[in-house]
Amino acid sequence: MAQEYRSEILERTLKTLHIAVDGVKASVIVNNDGLLVAAYPPGDEDNPHQNPTSSPQVAAMSSTIISLAERTLRRLAQGDLERLLMEGEEGVIVVYPAGRAALAVLAEKGARFSQVLFATRKAAAQVAEILESPR
Repeated sequence: MAQEYRSEILERTLKTLHIAVDGVKASVIVNNDGLLVAAYPPGDEDNPHQNPTSSPQVAAMSSTIISLAERTLRRLAQGDLERLLMEGEEGVIVVYPAGRAALAVLAEKGARFSQVLFATRKAAAQVAEILESPR
């Protein structure tokens, strides 16, 4: 059996998240430097608006927001970041730290929020484990 690449395992983890929770529109894993690690659905270079979360700009913005949230929490002596939540008119973005990366999930406004949070937290733990395992 052929060895599976880490990127394939990460993409499968994101795909599982999408299958498990109705209303998840897109998900992305970004490293602490703001670089895109994986996205689901995968980006289409010919049509970047199909999955806007897979763009390098979104990865960089996500990393900046996470860094700002972590610094704010430290400055206010509130401990480590557990989750970052942004709610807009059309949907919700939830971000969980995942070891040396972060998992950001875009969900529809009507999605069952408790399921989104539970599944995203579980997927973030899996991502952290995948990224920290020696390959």
